[in-house]
Amino acid sequence: MLYGLLALAVVLADQLTKLYVAAHFAVGESVPVLENIFHWTYILNPGAAFGIMEGSRWLFVVIALAVMGCVWFLRREIAANGPWACYGAALFVGGAIGNLIDRTRQGLVIDFFDFRIWPVFNVADIAICVGVGSIIWSIVQTELLASRKN
Repeated sequence: MLYGLLALAVVLADQLTKLYVAAHFAVGESVPVLENIFHWTYILNPGAAFGIMEGSRWLFVVIALAVMGCVWFLRREIAANGPWACYGAALFVGGAIGNLIDRTRQGLVIDFFDFRIWPVFNVADIAICVGVGSIIWSIVQTELLASRKN
């Protein structure tokens, strides 16, 4: 239940920030928060991370649905790997749903965090990356514990 609420919180935070940006900025507009370090920049991303595979909307939709299905199917195994894996899966699923909503609704993902040295991204992207990191951390911890027992 807690993990479902975390995924829902990610979706809500992602969609609310995207609605805010879409309502208050013009596409392509960039507003400095810290000049040349961090800007709010409203872009519409037709691809995946870094804009790769532009125009593959339905492929990304299918992949997102397949990954969410795998997480659901493997939920007991994920839970058996401890809280890091569960939190990671919840963040990952919440982020995937957030970007999936954009892709199905408009065929593009709204991005707006712009650190100038990295491609522009959004809340869902952060959740996906932190989620994957948490899952990897869980795997590393599990392997370390297993190697200490031997």
